[in-house]
This record gives sequence, structure tokens and C-alpha cells, in this order.
Amino acid sequence: SAVALLVLAAALALGVALALLPRAPVNRFCTAPNNRTGFLCDDRVTCVPASWVCDRVSNCRNGEDEQEQLCGDLPHSLPGYLVFHCSNPRSWVYADQRCNGMNDCGDCSDEVGSLAACPPCGGEWWSCSPVHYEFCSCIPRRLCQDGIQHCLGWSDEFVC
Repeated sequence: SAVALLVLAAALALGVALALLPRAPVNRFCTAPNNRTGFLCDDRVTCVPASWVCDRVSNCRNGEDEQEQLCGDLPHSLPGYLVFHCSNPRSWVYADQRCNGMNDCGDCSDEVGSLAACPPCGGEWWSCSPVHYEFCSCIPRRLCQDGIQHCLGWSDEFVC
């Protein structure tokens, strides 16, 4: 019985020691719908688009996408993969807003240039120099031939 007590004490000590070890941070990077950067919920199945994190709406079952330690000091408290830093050092957007065709940074640095590294316009977009600052180097094809100028050279009305 002394041996059994000794084995039990050793097992208990090992269990306590393992519980006190720092745990490796959980990798929460995932790919959300439409190939967007995402945040993996505790269920290890649900992938929330980056821009849905810290939006005051709980998208994970346990609310981990809205926790204070994650959302307390934006963008500094977010994991780096969720953040894109604009060319203006004081501006940032969520990583899934980079290369989405919209001027989210306000200076197009999330859509053009070496920082963004965006592919050319996709099939749903028309490449031109937009008149409206809402777009940067492409406009949605749904705006082609709609009777309104969206490109400097009117290519959206005559060529697109």
C-alpha cells in the first residue's frame, strides 16, 4: 500500500506540474468563405471572416471572437494575420479587406502597390482608372454600360 500511495502521489504531482506549464497559443488562422482570411472559433470548425472579429456581434458559439483580450486594444490586440496596415501608419483594415476591390484604406494602399500585392482584376471586375475614389484600379463589371461614367476614359461605357 505504501508503493501504491507513492505512485498515486507521483501521478498527482505530474498532473499538477503539467497543468502549470504554459500552454502553446492556439493557432486560429483559417480560410473563410470566398478565400478570405479568417479567425477559427473554439469549436475548431467555424471560421469567421477577419472583419467580423471584434464587430460587437458574437459569431463564435462561445463568443471568443469578441473577447476583451482580443478586442481590447485594436489593432494591437489582434493577431497579425487579421490586420493589414495601410501606407498611412495610423490606418489599418482587416486582412480580408485587402484586395477586395474597395478603397478601404482611403488611399488605395489596400488595393494597389507592393504593400497589398493584389492580383490583377478578376473576371467580375473591369480594369481602369476609376473616377470615383470608392474604387482603386478596377470597377465591378455590373457598372459597365450602365450609362454612368466610372472610368476616366469612359472605357466602362464603350469597351467593357
